Amino acid sequence: MKKYCKKEKLKKVSGILLLIFFISMFVFITDARFGYTEDKAPVDCYKDMAKTVTHISAAGLGEILKGVKNEKERVEMIRSFIKPVRFYPDKSGYFYVYDYSCFNIAHATQKDLPGKNLYDHKDVKGKFVIRELSAAAKKGGGFVEFYWVKPGSKNEFSKLGYVEPIPGTNYFIGTGVYLQ
Repeated sequence: MKKYCKKEKLKKVSGILLLIFFISMFVFITDARFGYTEDKAPVDCYKDMAKTVTHISAAGLGEILKGVKNEKERVEMIRSFIKPVRFYPDKSGYFYVYDYSCFNIAHATQKDLPGKNLYDHKDVKGKFVIRELSAAAKKGGGFVEFYWVKPGSKNEFSKLGYVEPIPGTNYFIGTGVYLQ
């Protein structure tokens, strides 16, 4: 029995690593193909990239989590998956995962958020950010404009977030584009 469990866990970890590899390759190829530069990145291209990497990640995580019934193990797998992923030339692209009640499951850059319920969190303009992201995910996915702390800063910047549900779970995954 233990040998089987180790084999299954190894398969899931391998799946996560493979998914991270494919996302990294997609981002690398896309950056090179469109000639992105840090100071001259078209927002529409970044929006397309955000939508694509989120969709790939949601689908992959949904598949990987299919056979995992233990909630703690599911959360650990999600956290392991999103932790190393960064994209865009300035590395400001990262993932976050919430459940539909606005409970943070994982956040790649703000390590203090996992385990917190952000249902009542408002950005600097008074928008209930996570509520709106949750509503967009419940509709199958979409973009939401809000303000959020940019990695490497203490201030909130305008951001266009994109979220999608993770199939077979009560979670949604998202990323975004910090607007100039």
